[in-house]
Amino acid sequence: MFIYLKKFHNIQSQMTAIYPTPPPQNPKKNKDSHDFAKRSSVYQEFLAERNEILRHKWIESEKVGRDIGFERALLDWIRKHRENWRKARKD
Repeated sequence: MFIYLKKFHNIQSQMTAIYPTPPPQNPKKNKDSHDFAKRSSVYQEFLAERNEILRHKWIESEKVGRDIGFERALLDWIRKHRENWRKARKD
């Protein structure tokens, strides 16, 4: 068991040398960048589109009586509804 722990420690030391621990980050800077991302129009559009996809997933899952999954709902929504949804959002 001691040999195993010694090997583990050697591997861990080598990994630390290759991938050092990142320095601690400034929490205020992270919060500011997080707030900026939340306020960005691109992020707001992403959230709105995601909500529409989730709503579509729920409706289609109810129709078939089982969960159709996010990927299927996403592809179906893009094919059937995305273009009109985007046009309606621009108006």
